[in-house]
Amino acid sequence: MSSNPVAATVASLMPGAKAELTELVAFKSVADFDQFPRSESEGAARWVADALRAEGFADVALLDTPDGTQSVYGHLPGPEGAKTVLLYAHYDVQPPLDEAAWTTPPFELTERDGRWYGRGAADCKGGVIMHLLALRALKANGGIPVHVKIIAEGSEEQGTGGLERYAEEHPELLEADTIVIGDAGNFRVGLPTVTSTLRGMTLVRVRVDTLEGNLHSGSFGGAAPDALAALIRVLDSLRAKDGSTTVDGLAGDTAWDGLQYDEEQFRKDARVLDGVGLIGSGTVADRIWARPAVTVLGIDCPPSSAPPRPCTRAPAP
Repeated sequence: MSSNPVAATVASLMPGAKAELTELVAFKSVADFDQFPRSESEGAARWVADALRAEGFADVALLDTPDGTQSVYGHLPGPEGAKTVLLYAHYDVQPPLDEAAWTTPPFELTERDGRWYGRGAADCKGGVIMHLLALRALKANGGIPVHVKIIAEGSEEQGTGGLERYAEEHPELLEADTIVIGDAGNFRVGLPTVTSTLRGMTLVRVRVDTLEGNLHSGSFGGAAPDALAALIRVLDSLRAKDGSTTVDGLAGDTAWDGLQYDEEQFRKDARVLDGVGLIGSGTVADRIWARPAVTVLGIDCPPSSAPPRPCTRAPAP
């Protein structure tokens, strides 16, 4: 038993937390209602709302956000004059894709080698449970010294901006002195990690049009501009020969002076194939924590068996 009373309390609460996470993971709360029933997401939202009420939260509400999903809000009053902390997590999850490819059922929390697996067990239903567990531990050890607001988003994985637009229309709702986001993780097991800042993100969709209609490459190739080839050149210009990001206006030589990331461990964590080198220069920590990165998420391209036609490509660096 730990000599730290808060840690000891957390350890005693873990069996109950696992049971709760099992219930929450069971909801197929993918916020794409063409793929999964809306009732699954609504059920998960009600579960979170009930959990907040059970912890003494007031003003618990299911907020109908502009993208057609629900975010769960609650307020737990603290001592008079205390600061306000906003806790964030999301209960929606990515679709599991090929469920047959999973080692265990995606919506069934399963323990393997001391770890808990299931869709959303970490990202971010685990974050919801983490917030609840922390509040319970504080209550059992002198009480919660601050006012607490909590918001559990219902469409973070879809990127449809429902909560963002709702917050813009109701800015007072999420006002706080500090925000603690549950949608993060530890650097490695056994090393508690606080993420204080992240690289910003911009999604870009690029469309290339070069021809008005279909052409046969045997008759026109060599002079007629090909959209796919042009797109490949554009994408290639985003990186130097060693793979370093080269985007005008973004510094590509900054260094990370904190915790370092062993290269072999990174290769294992990223599941890089044998014989494949990493891209970029500097330490791994420099590349992933201190410098910009560009990722091509996809190219919309006809299969090679299709007849030649003008190509519209949609990468997202």
